[in-house]
Amino acid sequence: MNELVKVAVDAMGGDNAPGEIVKGAVDAVNENNEIKVFLVGKENRIQEELKKYQFKREQIDVVNAEEEISCDESPVEAIRKKKDSSMVVAMKMVKDKSADAFVSAGSSGAILVGGQFVVGRIRGIKRSPLAVLMPTVKGVSLIIDCGANMDSKAEYLHSFAKMGSIYMEHVVGIKSPKVALVNVGMEEEKGNILVKETMPLLKDDQDINYSGYIEARDIHAGAADVIVCDAFVGNVILKLSEGLSSSLVGMIKKGLMSTVRSKIGAFLALPALKKTLKKFDASEYGGAPLLGLNGLVVKMHGNATAKETKNAIIQCITFSQQDINSKIKEQIVEG
Repeated sequence: MNELVKVAVDAMGGDNAPGEIVKGAVDAVNENNEIKVFLVGKENRIQEELKKYQFKREQIDVVNAEEEISCDESPVEAIRKKKDSSMVVAMKMVKDKSADAFVSAGSSGAILVGGQFVVGRIRGIKRSPLAVLMPTVKGVSLIIDCGANMDSKAEYLHSFAKMGSIYMEHVVGIKSPKVALVNVGMEEEKGNILVKETMPLLKDDQDINYSGYIEARDIHAGAADVIVCDAFVGNVILKLSEGLSSSLVGMIKKGLMSTVRSKIGAFLALPALKKTLKKFDASEYGGAPLLGLNGLVVKMHGNATAKETKNAIIQCITFSQQDINSKIKEQIVEG
């Protein structure tokens, strides 16, 4: 049996904390015996939630932290001053190797700052990108960067492509993943300065399977496995996709319930519809890893449910067992 993967979970972070976060942790250990979860936050509140469930007691510990970091605080000030916050205490566990990974639905800004300055970057990695698995008709694609580095350089995007390739090959299991650079057209002369400077770096790198430019409309078709862009572009793609998906699902449900005939049709189509919609449910794929750090940091949606929390915790197993950080160090820093 493999050594347990130790995951420090920010139990107080997110809109639905601590209830959904604790439930997700319980679901994770009940489903998988390779995890040890540390629920970090106000112990009395966490213990009250844990009383509601049956679970393997040896796989969950509670670590007390009396402070919380809210989304309306300055991320830098919060990380610097709130040393006893659930986020900082949990991240320090990753830094000192008492935990292998950190998972939170808390303030995005604080997670990004804490990841950089508490956990710390791998020596030689200049920027750490946030990477999100986006559902496509062929499975999933990795959008990198989607929130960490709004102003990037070509050399950063080049390293993002390499890190994304390592992640997709060793965590998702796609051999020689196709890498594409987001652009406004397919012709080489199109694009802004950043895109034009990045393209030759990707094209000339024999360690990645560069397939060329990709337009946003082709992402959900699964035209590439690793989608490279700066965080401004990536975040727009991500938020637009989430908003469109939510709107379409709402319109479909409304249409199916509009008449007696459509309700009958909906009843007949429901099993197939649920199966299809499940593939495009982002919560099925867990959270977004912040790559290039000395430990795994995973950011969930602010409104993360128990299902997303469970999947975010479980995804830490493969990342840890595949030793992704060592592969990043070997192939990017030392390669």
